[in-house]
Amino acid sequence: MTIEQLVSVLNNVEVKGDVNKEIEFITHDSRRVRKNTLFVCICGTRVDGNKFIPQAIEAGACAIMTEKDVEVPADITVIKVPNMREAMELAVPYFYDYPGKKMRMIGVTGTNGKTSSTYMLRDILRKAGYKVGVIGTIKIMIEDEEMPIHNTTPDVIDLQEILDKMYKQNIDYVVMEVSSHALDMNRIAGCEYDTAMFTNLTQDHLDYHKTMENYALAKAKLFDSLSAPNLVKSNKNAVINLDDELGSKTMIEHTKCNLITYGIKNDAVLKAENVEIKASGASFDVKYKDDCVHFDLKVTGMFNVYNILGVIGVALAEKISFDIIKETLEAFEAVAGRFELVRQGQDFSVIVDYAHTPDGLENVLKTAREIAKKRLIVVFGCGGDRDRTKRPIMGRIAAQLADVVIATSDNPRTEDPEFILSEVEAGVLPALHGNFHEKITDRKTAIFRAIELAQKDDIVLIAGKGHENYQILKTGTIHFDDKEVAIEAIRGKING
Repeated sequence: MTIEQLVSVLNNVEVKGDVNKEIEFITHDSRRVRKNTLFVCICGTRVDGNKFIPQAIEAGACAIMTEKDVEVPADITVIKVPNMREAMELAVPYFYDYPGKKMRMIGVTGTNGKTSSTYMLRDILRKAGYKVGVIGTIKIMIEDEEMPIHNTTPDVIDLQEILDKMYKQNIDYVVMEVSSHALDMNRIAGCEYDTAMFTNLTQDHLDYHKTMENYALAKAKLFDSLSAPNLVKSNKNAVINLDDELGSKTMIEHTKCNLITYGIKNDAVLKAENVEIKASGASFDVKYKDDCVHFDLKVTGMFNVYNILGVIGVALAEKISFDIIKETLEAFEAVAGRFELVRQGQDFSVIVDYAHTPDGLENVLKTAREIAKKRLIVVFGCGGDRDRTKRPIMGRIAAQLADVVIATSDNPRTEDPEFILSEVEAGVLPALHGNFHEKITDRKTAIFRAIELAQKDDIVLIAGKGHENYQILKTGTIHFDDKEVAIEAIRGKING
């Protein structure tokens, strides 16, 4: 695409230099620049992309997009825009010819449950014969090819590049976690979603959204998009958890297409009855219109029952048969870091889970409590530079639901870990009621301590990081994997 073609979709743009150059690639990362690249200069809170213009030009950039007046060699074209975010939202999907309008797009939003839901949907759609791409918290998958990811929902440049790659590999469906940040910042510009699923809305990201109402409204933008003007695909569906009172009300108000509600308590279109939660899994009957189908699952926990109901709703909306849905879900096992059992032959259970919100922690603790024969030991912390208000709340929940509470560091980032733990303990201490509690700043030491305390038939729940294999400290990012540390601790205990 020529520069002249690219800027034709922009507003109030100033171009200096040759507009007939061909652009072959767009990036905001100077390390990814190659020949005939348009280098986009993003001014972030920590880094100004304009500072990397020399490196980008040396690597082969033929054009620069910026909000500033910059000095560049005469053979480099400069595209000056008044608002970089708005320019990217218009230009990048246009450059890639809108791949998000050519494939069937399923968006899953909500505080908890997004990752498990997308993986279950991937399995169902593949079982039905479709080629599937997944974009989510853990990684990007194009069929069986895996790629790393840095945000739950990538920014508009990375996302459109990923979608273009998926389209060129003949992907039929893209199943995608859609975060509230991505919706609020419109990182998903140029995408047309066909079916949207809402899991739940509980306290998270209030450092960004400020209020639960703002948080809900950000997520509701996904449901607004299903009835936006100039849509090119048909059969739009919203699948919404009716038992989530605050969230469902907002999502339903913003839905103007086919609606499938799901739930257990309320009179939903898709309803689970006769629910039984066991250590080995969960079973229940699903009622939908004139159908009643029994499910025996390998995943457990009431939160997973809700995730599965939502997934069934999406699959039915996409015209997948109950037979395929049932067969796939009954074979499904836990996603990495989502209520994942760590088995090393020990006589107590160790579970690693990503729960890092009050509701997420409460859900996994309640599930563990339901299946615990003896004590429940929890290791958890709260991230730094994030919503501080949830720290005492999570501390209180841990103290109320576990027998042994070990508070430790999560990703402290630039904050003092001791200060974070003092705010967690403000919730822990009043709620202990004589239960055992320790504060151990070093996360590895905390996990080893929990394993040391564990006795036959106890459950150790290590919460907060799940699949993550790093820890973000003030001094930088280090390798850290809860599951690896737990395995090391268990083997050390077994071998004495």
